[in-house]
Amino acid sequence: MPVQLTVADDVRALAPGFHHVAIEAYGLVNTPSTEASSALLDEATRRLAERLDGRAPHEDPHMVDWRAVYTAFGAKPNRTRNSAEALAKRALSEAGLPRINTLVDVYNAISVAHLIPLGGEDLDRIQGGMRLIRATGTEDFVTVAAGEQVVDHPEPGEVVWCDDEGVTCRRWNWRQGPRTCLDDTSTNALFLLEGMGEHAGLEAAGAELAELLEKFIPGAQISVRAPE
Repeated sequence: MPVQLTVADDVRALAPGFHHVAIEAYGLVNTPSTEASSALLDEATRRLAERLDGRAPHEDPHMVDWRAVYTAFGAKPNRTRNSAEALAKRALSEAGLPRINTLVDVYNAISVAHLIPLGGEDLDRIQGGMRLIRATGTEDFVTVAAGEQVVDHPEPGEVVWCDDEGVTCRRWNWRQGPRTCLDDTSTNALFLLEGMGEHAGLEAAGAELAELLEKFIPGAQISVRAPE
């Protein structure tokens, strides 16, 4: 049964231009990064540079829309960039994109090439449905600091994704918690593409992601939901 995704009314009021595409994938086999997934990341960086044509990532119209919404809920977009902008900035630096594992490499490549915040969640670790809400500040966010597990809390009014167990991603899509990350044991996943305003292009990005998942993991069952 598809996982339920809910966007709270006060988040809709804050960002009426927000929409998302969800892709569920079952029967996955996640492996360490390969030459093919590494090449995909290199190609994504090339496509990003072509799209930007000398501009910085934050100057792209889609990133401008995201920065405006981050500012609206109290985040400072120069300090806590949305995930697509942060990844694009790293892609264009000397460090380049990290190689993590096949599934993460694939969705990072799509995020960079299309400049779209895109996250991957282990479906088997999600408790109940997922909700995009404005936090009260009391919600638990379990993360890791200095190698130790710690419990943090979002700021009141901060936009977060959460499930029945706690926050899964802070500041909309800024930092994912380790509990639901995709690793080498993950076999079922939810990929969430997030767009703001008219510049997003979610459907094309979602179609490309689904195609790549089928290419890298033959036999996986892929379901693409209509944009919401």
